[in-house]
Amino acid sequence: MNHVAEAQASTDQAFWTQADPQKRHHPGLAASLEIWAKSGQSMQSFSLRDCALSHINLVNPNHKGYDMRDADLYHADLTSAHMFAINLQGANLMKANLSHANLHCANLSDCNLLGAKLDNTKLDNVEWGDKLLQEKQGIAAAREGDIAQAHDYFQQAEETYRNLRLQLEKSGLFETAGEFFFSEMVMRRYQLPRFSSARIISFLVDRFCGYGEKPMRVVGFSMMLIFCCACIYFLSNGVIHNGESLGLHTGNSLLKNLHDFFSCLYFSVVTFTTLGYGDLTPTGIARGMAAIEAFSGSFTMALFVVVFVKKMTR
Repeated sequence: MNHVAEAQASTDQAFWTQADPQKRHHPGLAASLEIWAKSGQSMQSFSLRDCALSHINLVNPNHKGYDMRDADLYHADLTSAHMFAINLQGANLMKANLSHANLHCANLSDCNLLGAKLDNTKLDNVEWGDKLLQEKQGIAAAREGDIAQAHDYFQQAEETYRNLRLQLEKSGLFETAGEFFFSEMVMRRYQLPRFSSARIISFLVDRFCGYGEKPMRVVGFSMMLIFCCACIYFLSNGVIHNGESLGLHTGNSLLKNLHDFFSCLYFSVVTFTTLGYGDLTPTGIARGMAAIEAFSGSFTMALFVVVFVKKMTR
């Protein structure tokens, strides 16, 4: 109790916000910080680098998280800390030890989480923001033309996304883990030479299926391919039905041309799905297009099954 009283007496606003390396040796620091928090005063921009704060209780009993925005918690020991719904937006948590900590409903947007230890950390319903800090910094550096700095930030972002993904998977939070895996792969792509074959292939995989995390992109690609092929069949008069060429004919009425277009669309669907009823047949240039569409359809449907099952079995 004497240590707590001594710490409390000297912990004014300046004490908490000043970057003092000796602060970590201050007696009763964690207890004093709890007292400060319960007083209702802001903890914004507090400097707590390397401080021992294990098992600290920073849970607001009124269910509104305490405000620790922009706090410096570099390499701080926060093992088993209770920080439900705390606002750590913009805080520096680089290399902080958050093992077994409770961060349910916390706001971690724009935090520096590089190297943070998150073993068995409770991360349900955390607000992560749309992008991690290093990704935003990398994009900004790339726009300014500083490619070397941008690559460094993207490498940090990839490492942070991977660390978060692995911890979220262990916690059973697979939906968020999948989003971080997608971001991890995007950050890896950004580190590749701009017009290299590896980066182009990575970009196409992203557009096609979101690195296996976005099955609806496969559906969208399928619909687009079917429609585009139908237009080619229609404009090239490449589909035959009972000896009659189906396609665009300026001499036909609008209703007849629409009927022929939907017939070409039907032919495109059965070709894509490799059903091949045989009632319609391709001719001329449409034969090569039909072969390409049938091959693409087989590959796309197989990929969709893989991506869909991956998402549903988590």
